[in-house]
Amino acid sequence: MCFGRFTRCVGYKLLILALLSIVANVLLYFPNGETRFASENRLGKYVECLHGILGGGILVLIPAIVFIVLQKDGCYGYENCGKGCVVLSTVVASLIGLLGSGYCIIISALGLSYGPYCYTRLGRNWIYPFTESSGGYLLDYNRWAECQEPRNIVQWNITLFSILLVLGAIEFILCFIQIINGVLSGLYGACCRHEETYGC
Repeated sequence: MCFGRFTRCVGYKLLILALLSIVANVLLYFPNGETRFASENRLGKYVECLHGILGGGILVLIPAIVFIVLQKDGCYGYENCGKGCVVLSTVVASLIGLLGSGYCIIISALGLSYGPYCYTRLGRNWIYPFTESSGGYLLDYNRWAECQEPRNIVQWNITLFSILLVLGAIEFILCFIQIINGVLSGLYGACCRHEETYGC
């Protein structure tokens, strides 16, 4: 049985997901394509956590590259002694991916729950108007109009934080599956070596 092809496939999927996470996080910095809110430091605290760039992006790119590079011919392509090292590398890389995607999930969920930082028509000030609602504002569309600036910031944040949450969850699942794949591959390789040694 060959586990390398599956690992390479996971690597390509993680590569795409990581790049999408980076793009989504960058867009969070520029509501409606405007740069002035970032330059005036008027972004929410969870926007500045780099959860999509660092967590769901760079830390997930590490396992993606490892999975793609190490599986040269789709079935490891290494001698038995080297295969153990490759399997261990994929498991360690998967753990890094789990950390990154987990961080992306947590910050995205907090960002959705906390709500955007905006200029409100009621307080005439820059505040977090939805912190008390514990995420209840997500379905209370009438309250979204409280945020005057940036325009449509509630929809902008909800859309991008939701995308990052979903991307992070998929990355987490793929990395977890790859850990299982790596462990099974290691056990299978050990069984093969054992059979070869005793001529079974």
